[in-house]
Formats: sequence, C-alpha cells, structure tokens
Amino acid sequence: MKKKETILIGTHNNGKLKEISNLINKKFNTISPVSLKIKSPKETGKTFKSNSELKANYFYKKSKIVSLSDDSGLEIISLNNRPGIYSARWAKKHGSFKKAMEYILKKIRAKKNRRARFVCSLSLRINERKLITTIGTVNGTISKRVKGKKGFGYDPIFIPDNFKKTFGQMNKSKKIKIDHRSIAFKKLKTKLKFHKFFIWNFINI
Repeated sequence: MKKKETILIGTHNNGKLKEISNLINKKFNTISPVSLKIKSPKETGKTFKSNSELKANYFYKKSKIVSLSDDSGLEIISLNNRPGIYSARWAKKHGSFKKAMEYILKKIRAKKNRRARFVCSLSLRINERKLITTIGTVNGTISKRVKGKKGFGYDPIFIPDNFKKTFGQMNKSKKIKIDHRSIAFKKLKTKLKFHKFFIWNFINI
C-alpha cells in the first residue's frame, strides 16, 4: 500500500483544525502541531498574509513536513476594520468569543453601517524554496444579536451577503462552500495546478 503523504495543519484552534481537515482529501494524512508537541509562534505580523506566512514557515522549520497555516479574522467597517488580525486576541481579552461578540454588538448598536467581512490568508510551505499564499474574503453584515451555535469564533454574528442566516446558523456543509477559508483554498488549488506540484490534489473542493 502506498504511504499517505502528510500535511501539518499549523493551528492550535480546534475549530480551524476541523474546518481545514474537511477541505483536505482523505488520501492525505493530516496532523496538528499538538501531536508533535510544537507550540504556536508569536503572531508579530501586521497583516493576515504576514501572519499566515510566519506560521507556515515556523511549523515547516520545526517539523520538516509540508505545512499549511491560515490567519483569519473579522473586519468590521465601522470599527475601523477591527478586530481584524486581533480577532482571536479580542476573544482572549474579553474572556471568550461569546463575550467578544457581545462587546462588538454593543459598540455598533447605534451605528448605521453594519458592513463587515471575513478574511482568510492561507499559506502553504512545500519545501525550503516554495511558499504559496492566497487570500479569501467574504462580505456581509453584522447581525443585531448572536444567532446560532454552529461554526466557531464570530460565526454567530456574521450574515454573508445574499443570505439571511449567520454562519453560526448554517449547516457545516453549506457554510464551508461559501466562506472565506474555502475561497482561499480554491485559489490555492488553482495556483498549485499552475505550478504542477504533486500535492495540488490534496484539496477536496
């Protein structure tokens, strides 16, 4: 039997780990940094792109395994695109994502503009020489209250354009086809085909 190729998914976030795993072909073996006892690096970048590349480089250097990392977050227009790259840190600061969402809803309660977008930067470190990065975005609005218990992070307050439900109310199979992460994955798949890397078919969409 042919040995499965292994891809390290560079995240300690269980929600991200599950979503990314669902986008990877089952012919490939996926592992997390936790199983290798690799801690997360400090995210010192000023953009989603710089942070995803920082993490992919770090996990590849530590493991010598093809490493896939993302950096993603919610940008709210009326809050000057915050929390942005600090999305996870806002949740930590406020005690949980639920409390962070309540804080956001309070901050924009009186604002007319509730436009927002989810952004995902996806970086794949294939070897010492090759790093590929793509960006996926999905636009929408912030709901008036927390809705739904599916998904993770800020999903329960984000309504994507052309839909009436928040990501937190959507079935996983539906959300995963339209969200920022799947858009970044599709772009990555196209780039990998263009570069003709053997690993291009690890993406399951």
